[in-house]
Amino acid sequence: MKKERGAGPVKKWIPVLALSLALLLPGCVSLNGLAYTVVEPHAEHPVLGEDSSTIKASTYSELVNGVLFFITQGMEEGVIQLTDYKGDVKEDLNRACLEVAKDDPLGAYAVDFIKNDYTTILTTYEATITVSYRRTLEQIGSLVNITGTSAIQDEAAQALAAFQPELALRVGYFTGDAEAVKEQVRRAYYTVPAAALGMPACTVALYPDTGSQRIVEILLDYPQESAALRRQSQELQAQAESILAPIRHQIESRRLDLLMDAVVGAVKVDPHGGTTPWDALLGEGANHEGLALAFQLLCDGLGLDCTVVEGSLAGEPRFFNQVVHGRSTLWVDLSRSTSQTFSTTQMTELGYQWEGQGQ
Repeated sequence: MKKERGAGPVKKWIPVLALSLALLLPGCVSLNGLAYTVVEPHAEHPVLGEDSSTIKASTYSELVNGVLFFITQGMEEGVIQLTDYKGDVKEDLNRACLEVAKDDPLGAYAVDFIKNDYTTILTTYEATITVSYRRTLEQIGSLVNITGTSAIQDEAAQALAAFQPELALRVGYFTGDAEAVKEQVRRAYYTVPAAALGMPACTVALYPDTGSQRIVEILLDYPQESAALRRQSQELQAQAESILAPIRHQIESRRLDLLMDAVVGAVKVDPHGGTTPWDALLGEGANHEGLALAFQLLCDGLGLDCTVVEGSLAGEPRFFNQVVHGRSTLWVDLSRSTSQTFSTTQMTELGYQWEGQGQ
C-alpha cells in the first residue's frame, strides 16, 4: 500500500541476534515451489543506508536479500531505500515479503507475517518492512547449521543426552521427509545408553515444505520430567562405574572377557521386563532391548568398540550387541547368555538376522 510521506517511521528493534549472513539464501524459490533463476544473484551483504536499520536496493534480488537480512538480525522493523528500481515496486514488495515468509527456511520457521508500506521521494522509494515473529529470540538463536540429512543423528544424540525438549537444525542438502528424520532420532537414542530411559515421542516439522535447504524442527516428549530423568541417568552411570572400576586397571585386551564375567551378577534378565538399561542394572529386570543398552553403556565406559544392533530372531524384533575386539567381530545377546560371546557364524546358525548381514 502506498501512503503519503509524513513523519519518519518509528523503528522497533529486537536485540541483534548472533546469526551470520550465512543464513541468507544463495538462490530463490518461486511461490509455486519451483526453482527459478534471477539475473542478479542475492548480494552477500546488503548495502547499508545512513543508519544500520536502513539498507539500499536497486534490483528485486537485492530487495529479497534486504527483507531476509532484517529477519537474520531479528529486527521487527527496517527500511529499504529503492533507487533506480525498474520493477513494479508495490507488486515486488508484496512478492518479496511472501517469498521470504513462505519459501525461505528461516522465514518459514520464524516469521508469522511480514507487512510492507512505502513512500515516494522523487525517483526513490522508501519501503518500511514490519516483521511479526512466531519464534522467540532463544529459539532462533539456537539454530544449528549442518550439512546433509545424515548429520541429524549426531545432533539428535546430543539433544537426547541432555534431555532437551526441542531441537532446530538448518540443514543444507536435505533429502528425505519427516519420517526419515524420526528414524534418525530413533537411531540416535540407541547411541546414548546413559540417557536411554524411555524412547521419547518425536514430532518433526520441516520449513519450508519443499527444497534442499530446510529448517528441521524436532520436538521430544519424554516419558518423565527432565529432572527425574537426569537423576536416573546419574544413578545409572554411578552403578555402571561400580561395575567397571575393578576392570579399568586391566590391560585392554582382557577387558571384554572381564566384563563378560562381571555382567553375570550385575544385570537382571527378565524377558518381559523393562526396555531401559536402568531396568537391567538397577530395576527389576530388563528384556533384550534394555540388556543391549546396558551392555552398550558398560562397553562405552571401557572404551570398547560396541554397537547396539536392532535385528530379529525367529521373525521377532531383537536387540543385541556387536563388539569389534582386535581383529574379530563378536556378538553378545545378554537375554540369551550373560556370559557368552558368539561368532558371526554362530549368530547366523542360531537364526539371528540384522542389516548388512553377510557383507
